[in-house]
Amino acid sequence: MAEDYELAHACIRVMDLEESVEFYEQALNFEETRRKDFPEHEFTLVFMEGPAGNFEIELTYNYDPEEPYELGNGFSHFAVMVDDIEKSYESHQEQGYELSDIYSLSEEAEGGYYFIADPDGYEIEVIQR
Repeated sequence: MAEDYELAHACIRVMDLEESVEFYEQALNFEETRRKDFPEHEFTLVFMEGPAGNFEIELTYNYDPEEPYELGNGFSHFAVMVDDIEKSYESHQEQGYELSDIYSLSEEAEGGYYFIADPDGYEIEVIQR
């Protein structure tokens, strides 16, 4: 019999921990749930939970990174859902975040989606619920 698995978190390595915490709080309403510093290993972990309480990201800050991380070509993005895509988009525009246009997969589809970039360039897809 297979085990029941539950998504725990997604890890993102960041250059500026406080800037990233502020982004996820202000742009996506994530909340810091815990922080653990490991000075002997020279890194800090900050866990942030999405508003619905069903998704968590782990921001990993390695002390004094010298160069930005390479985002690679395998990981694409994670996604969040909102009730009003236009309102969300306008708010993110007003806050000066880097955004894509709002896209739709077909002319008949309502709502749509867009991408917002965090301070390290990771993309988050914002989808109309």
